[in-house]
Amino acid sequence: MKQYRIIISGGGTGGHIFPAISIANTLKKRFPDADILFVGAEDRMEMEKVPAAGYKIVGLPVSGFDRAHLINNIKVIRRLIKSLRLAKKTIREFNPDIAIGVGGYASGPTLWMASSLGIPILIQEQNSYAGVTNKLLAKRADCICVAYQEMEKFFPADKIVITGNPVRQDLEEALDKKEEALAFFGLSPEKKTILVVGGSLGARTINRSIMENLDKLFASDVQVIWQTGRYYYEEAVKHLKAYRGMPVWCSDFITRMDYAYSAADLVISRAGASSISELCLLQKPVILVPSPNVAEDHQTKNAQALVNQKAAIMVADKDAEESLVPTALQTIHDVNILSSLSNNITCMAHHESAEQIVDEIVKIIEKKA
Repeated sequence: MKQYRIIISGGGTGGHIFPAISIANTLKKRFPDADILFVGAEDRMEMEKVPAAGYKIVGLPVSGFDRAHLINNIKVIRRLIKSLRLAKKTIREFNPDIAIGVGGYASGPTLWMASSLGIPILIQEQNSYAGVTNKLLAKRADCICVAYQEMEKFFPADKIVITGNPVRQDLEEALDKKEEALAFFGLSPEKKTILVVGGSLGARTINRSIMENLDKLFASDVQVIWQTGRYYYEEAVKHLKAYRGMPVWCSDFITRMDYAYSAADLVISRAGASSISELCLLQKPVILVPSPNVAEDHQTKNAQALVNQKAAIMVADKDAEESLVPTALQTIHDVNILSSLSNNITCMAHHESAEQIVDEIVKIIEKKA
């Protein structure tokens, strides 16, 4: 049995860390004796999620650059230098066969030092518009796994492999359990269901759009599964007090996303790469509201890639409070639009992405052996 030693670095958001954990799980399934170490940013989500998934993690003090307040970047540079030193120490002690970067603050220093020490590196770029760190690392990479076509404008074409983004492995299993899923949320099989998600912390514009249009939702004979995120739950509950008869399941966090997707006839979501990959696999009609608060506006580019294929509807963040709910209601009551969106988004799905990425990892290790 192969005893590979593998570092996986990155995280910061669920969109980065869940694919990373999926890759680790696939490696462990294929190579039970593999020794896997995660390297993350010490104040980010991965420091909680990775140990919960059963893996060891080392935290780096790295943080993102502050484009609005340049003076703050003196501290950022100090953290980066410290992170590079700690990444070098970690790599020397662990002595991995390969280092994998999935994006996020920790990925840069970890993969840079791994490459400097002669360790092969693999980049997993999740978005349709490559991040600055991955573009800088591209020349050092042995392989770059991507989810979208035409990524040669960012990376050397001979290093690109289209694999798609790994998704949470429990999601597809619940697709044929719609009745069970609706019962879980206490909702009716007789009504159309809108799933509203904005990430674990929440999406301000999406939440405000729902809060300010509860009258329209209440009058339209639909039901809603509403994940507010941590920051907006209390405000949402206050708004819902005036709509006690409305069929809404509301919480700050959804523990059973498999059921949530299964129950949904239409999804309202941000346009993170991981979320889009899930929606493609699950064949879900979706209205995407790209976050304006991300580097290089990559969520808009992710969403546009689907819109160009008539596989999603996009509502700009600045227009959402006025037009998101009316667009959702018009869409969910039109069977032809729902069917067309579902068929078109299915064509963009990549199946067994984690397996394909692990294939590339093994190729690199065996070639270097």
